[in-house]
Parts: sequence; C-alpha cells; structure tokens
Amino acid sequence: MTSVRLRLLILALTPLIVLMPLLLILGMSRWTADYDKVLIANVESELKIANQYLSRLLAQTGDELDAVAGSVEFSHWLGRPGTELATFFDSTRKQLDLDFLTFLPIEAAIEAGEDWPVIARASRGSSSVEIDVFSNARLATFNDALPVRTQVPLVDTPAAVPTDRKIEDRGMVVHAASPVNLNGTRGVLVGGMLLNRNLDFIDTINDLVYLNAATGGDRQGTATLFLDDLRISTNVRLFEDIRALGTRVSAEVRKAVLIDGRTWLDRAFVVNDWYISAYQPITDSFGERVGMLYVGFLEAPFAEAKRAHSGGCSRPSLQYACLPGVFAARVSFRRLNG
Repeated sequence: MTSVRLRLLILALTPLIVLMPLLLILGMSRWTADYDKVLIANVESELKIANQYLSRLLAQTGDELDAVAGSVEFSHWLGRPGTELATFFDSTRKQLDLDFLTFLPIEAAIEAGEDWPVIARASRGSSSVEIDVFSNARLATFNDALPVRTQVPLVDTPAAVPTDRKIEDRGMVVHAASPVNLNGTRGVLVGGMLLNRNLDFIDTINDLVYLNAATGGDRQGTATLFLDDLRISTNVRLFEDIRALGTRVSAEVRKAVLIDGRTWLDRAFVVNDWYISAYQPITDSFGERVGMLYVGFLEAPFAEAKRAHSGGCSRPSLQYACLPGVFAARVSFRRLNG
C-alpha cells in the first residue's frame, strides 16, 4: 500500500520537478531579452536626439547665411574694395561661428558648382547646406589655420580595419551656400564650419542626450563624430583627461554602418570598454557615406544590475526567491536610466 502511494506521489511530482526549472529558465531568458530590448530602445532614442541636433545645426547655419546674403548691410559692403569687404566677412564669420565665409561671383560660382553640389544649387537660386569632406589643400584656400586644426593622428585601435595611414588631414565641414542678387550683382555666398576637433559641437550633443548623471558624464555617456571610421570629435576617453581622437571603430561596426548603410543598435566595444551603442551613417552632398554619428552609454552598470538580481535563479531551490529579484532589477534599471 505504501509502495503504491509512493509511486503515485512520484508520478504526481515528477512533472512539477521537471517543468518548474524549465519554466523558470524560460521566464528568466524572456525577462533578460526584454531588459536588453529596453536598453537598445533607450540608446535608439538618444541617437534621435543627437541627429536632431545635427540637423538643427545645419538648418540654422543655412538660415543665418541666407539672412546675410539678403541683408541691406551686405549690399552696402558688396561694392566696396576687397580689403574692406574682407573685413566685413571676417566680422560676420565670427558672429555666425563659422570657419570660413566668402563670396563667389556668378561665373566663379557656376565653375565651382561643377565640383560641389551645394554651390551648384545656390548658383541656380536655391540655398543649400550639407555635410561635405574637404581636402587639406581646399581648406587652406579659405584659412591658413584650418589645415592644422584638421589633422588628426591615427591611434592604433584593436579590432579596427588595418591601415597604413598615419594621419587624417581631410576636414568634415558643414558646407552652406546661399544665392546673392543685390544691386545688380549675382553670385553665391559660401560658408562653412569645420567639425574636426570641434569639441563644443560634440559636448553639446552629449549634454543634450545625457542629462541624467547616472548615465551621463564623460565616462558613462558618450558621443562621437566619425570621418570615415576615425574619431575626429569625441568625449570618449583614452585616459582620464585624454580624448580618444584618432582611434577607430571596429571592423564589424564599420562594415554595418559605412559599407551596408545600416544603423547599428547593439552593444559594441568602444576604445576600452563595452557600451550600449548606436551608430548612424552620415552622407555628404554627393550621397556618399562619409562618416558616422555615435552615442552610447556604459553597459557595466546595467549588466551588474541584471546579474545581481538574476544570478541565483538557475538553482531550483531559489525559484520563488528569484521573483522579487526580477522586479528589483526593473527598479534598478529605472534608477540607472533616469
């Protein structure tokens, strides 16, 4: 009789003993996947903020250049000797926070438009502003100081595509052009802002995206502008006070973003640590992918929160004790992520 009862008890408990660990593992796997999806969704929204700022910068530059091109003050200076006009351009350039500002008569604008779509559109009467990449020699024609500011020595970076290059001397530029038709004079007003080593630009993005101290700050919340796969403006650190200018993105990310044209939303190794990362391709006025915009935050605090609250759940004896840990981890995520 006892043997029959024991057998019945074993038959009744066996499914429970077998299924409960499996259900627990399945539940924790589902929760872990959902947790990771929330992190990716978060960095995706942060990338949108960074992209909106870049778009606003381009639009603002174009609007301000249009205002100068059609201003009464410019019409007064336009017919004056070259030295006086140069003084006006220098003063206006500083006011607009540009690195160069010049006027091209219509014949010169049409000729320059053969090489630059931005100028070509302006010579036909339509304002235009894009991201473009200028050679070192072209930058020197605008301002002798620009070629020096442009140069970024390459830093050997693990997992990057091998290269023999030692220095990047091209410049990524916010390139704007506005049509001019004043006092019978036609032409194009051309202005630009160099983004290489433009730390104000990248720090503004970082401040906009990472307002929360938990994920913000120089070490945890990061933003970067890439020319090709090279960091030309970044708040990622190599060391305490050394920005990682000249380091390069991994070959895997480079292929996905620059070659395939996809937006990367995943964890990635950034210089010296793992980050939840978002990379978006940047195209120039020719429609070519010439760089990337990146934002990301340290993975470690979130990984630690996940481990702390789910580490013991693999043991069947703790299956019910794990349930409060799931909710605690969600609270930790909210606290870490603001």
